[in-house]
Amino acid sequence: MEATSHVQYLATFFFMVAILHTFSVSFFNRIAAYAPSGSVRQRLFHLLGEVEIVFGFWSICFILGYIFLEGKESAIEYLNTRAYKEPLFVFVIMVVCSSKPIKDFTAALIGRFVKLPILNPQIIFFFTVFSVAPLMGSFITEPAAMTMVATLVLNVLFQKNKISEDLKYACLGLLFVNISIGGTLTPYAAPPVLMVADKWGWDLSYMLGHFAWKAMLSCFVSTLIYFIIYKRQILALCISTNNLKTSPIWVQIISLLFVALIIVTHTTPLFFIGLFIFYLGFVKVTKKFQEELKIKESLLVGIFLTGLVVLASLQNWWLKPIVGGISAKWLYLSSIALTAITDNAAITYLGTLVNPLSEESKFALVSGAVIGGGLTVIANAPNPAGYGILNSEFGEKGIQARGLFIGAIIPTLTAAVIFWFL
Repeated sequence: MEATSHVQYLATFFFMVAILHTFSVSFFNRIAAYAPSGSVRQRLFHLLGEVEIVFGFWSICFILGYIFLEGKESAIEYLNTRAYKEPLFVFVIMVVCSSKPIKDFTAALIGRFVKLPILNPQIIFFFTVFSVAPLMGSFITEPAAMTMVATLVLNVLFQKNKISEDLKYACLGLLFVNISIGGTLTPYAAPPVLMVADKWGWDLSYMLGHFAWKAMLSCFVSTLIYFIIYKRQILALCISTNNLKTSPIWVQIISLLFVALIIVTHTTPLFFIGLFIFYLGFVKVTKKFQEELKIKESLLVGIFLTGLVVLASLQNWWLKPIVGGISAKWLYLSSIALTAITDNAAITYLGTLVNPLSEESKFALVSGAVIGGGLTVIANAPNPAGYGILNSEFGEKGIQARGLFIGAIIPTLTAAVIFWFL
């Protein structure tokens, strides 16, 4: 259906408000911290301080405005004509891939690499965790890879070693950037890629040919640079990846089978949601080998993407003249910069609304969005998960935006050069 100009203007207003809100979540969290514990005010501002809830919240406000302007039936028709396949898939795959058996399996693989008698365990661990493990986000999804790698960094690096604040922020920035670009080997794992893959016909062969080798090279080179800078501290690390209690191998294999089936059926929500229901039954049967599923975290990311679909679908009226009028190079640089102040999936989804867009511009938009995904906590959907896991290791004030930006700037620039010039 065609929306009236009044509805388009309203959608743009709430879209801009959502972006400002996204960049101001720390303000709401500070208000929540001073409110009485358990009070309505404390819970409300804590909710508004969740990065992923922002677009969902303002999309509801937009729909209420839509009803006021055009009536209930018109608003319902608009909602029914949106495509929610990607948010549903991200929710399902994130829950499954963040489960204990999947994390046990991937951690065991990393543990085997660390124990290889070819180099110092410190060197193997550093390169495996920061240049190899982020690439697993292309298969188990970026949020799951972030959860797994951030947990390893916390348990093995931060809690067992006394390292400088500079190295901590270097590790954090390297992790966030490499997770963001490490999900581009496949078309279904990274939210910014997932939002465009079907619409632009980007299949596995396209991602392997245009993104994969650049992502792998970027992850390795950035890790090498930080290894050279902090070589003395890294070689002095105490490395132990022993896991005292892992799930049985048969539970891991069945969990991996569910992941594979969900990925194969990702274009058909009816199938992968049905598989998800069966998976929940499997988790119930194998409860003693499981941990609590990441339902809340996954749901928040799903809400974010759903709100994005509702609000961003009506931005074409102003976006097309802007994006369509700049070169691929400037689109590339703009995408990197804009990603720092809003989620990269929002940037790429907006790109699908601009037709026609050249192949060079499509690559520039998506590659720029994933490259800038580590500059801030809000730049990439998995970043809040890593933030939550590692925040306590950065003192009373927690992770500071300036420190993260400085830690991420070298990997970001490295990736920017490799993706554009190679």
